Amino acid sequence: MTMFQPVKQGRRADAVADQLRKLIVEGTLRPGVRLPTERDLAERFQTSRPTIRNAVTLLENEGLVTMQRDGMHIADLAAETIAQPLSSLLMSDCRGIDDYMEFRHILEGSAAYLAALRANEVDRENLRRCYERMVKLHELGDAQEEATADADFHLAIYEMSHNVVVLHVLRALTDIQRNDVLQNRNRLYLRQGYRQITLKQHKAIYDAIIGGAPDEARQNAQAHISFAKEAIAEIRKAEERLDVSLRRVDAERI
Repeated sequence: MTMFQPVKQGRRADAVADQLRKLIVEGTLRPGVRLPTERDLAERFQTSRPTIRNAVTLLENEGLVTMQRDGMHIADLAAETIAQPLSSLLMSDCRGIDDYMEFRHILEGSAAYLAALRANEVDRENLRRCYERMVKLHELGDAQEEATADADFHLAIYEMSHNVVVLHVLRALTDIQRNDVLQNRNRLYLRQGYRQITLKQHKAIYDAIIGGAPDEARQNAQAHISFAKEAIAEIRKAEERLDVSLRRVDAERI
């Protein structure tokens, strides 16, 4: 089955827009993805270029598609409405970080539970590729790339939940992690033993989902987030103690 289906007679622009809208909502067309050219889309939908142009205009007016210099891109709605204001909060308020991690603890567990319950063979194969890439990068010692693979692993789980609200909300939170706004992944990954422990935790989540054990998947996912939350809190406390020490040194120079 192809992603784009030919449209029949009638309101073809609406039919094309409906197909694209569905693909965006279900997460098949991910934020930032560049759509095929107008000519290519016309061929795939077996319709005219003006019809494609009208369909894209409808989606652009809805904020689902953006026009950029290199073509048509899927808009990142969740980033605009969730990630950006939340990023500002997290950078200025420690309480916001704690609440963020608590929220992730709840939803990550639910996403893993649903993934183990609903995953099909295509989903499981995608998760396997994500996990194996993370293991490979871990062995190479590339902490930055491993952190990116970590985010991709979790994104695969959100997709496997087959819940579009969970997918879009958690995808927006994943973007915060990718941009290092929240926890400065470099500091976490350079923390002694952190990478080794989290790799084992990911393995436990992976095994539970692949094995179709939803309760175990939820428990393992929540344990993973709890561990990250504790590590972030310890780093923050260490930095606060260092700040106090530095201020005392400065005070002695007065």
